[in-house]
Amino acid sequence: MRLLTTAVFAASVLAAPLLAAAPAQAEDPTYTLTIKDHVFEPSRVEVPANQKVTLLVKNLDTTPEEFESKSLRREKVIMGRKELAISIGPLKPGEYTFMGEYNADTAHGVVVAK
Repeated sequence: MRLLTTAVFAASVLAAPLLAAAPAQAEDPTYTLTIKDHVFEPSRVEVPANQKVTLLVKNLDTTPEEFESKSLRREKVIMGRKELAISIGPLKPGEYTFMGEYNADTAHGVVVAK
């Protein structure tokens, strides 16, 4: 038993410098979109260019809606009264349109990478 304890201690002492040298993994910035009455709010989201970000899409309606963007290459269904995190980027500077395919006349917007 003592040999096992000594081996575990030695392994942890040897691994400590490696763990300390590992870069801290920062969380991607998160931007929240809501869907209410089949409309995205805000309809324009500015994000930093050349950086991964997360869009947190909250569907406040009782019916599902689809977040679709050909330019972002994302297509996700958000069920009614649910939310979904969507990772995007890193994006080059520019505008990237999105829409709610189930209510395309009212549910649309743009992500602007600056």
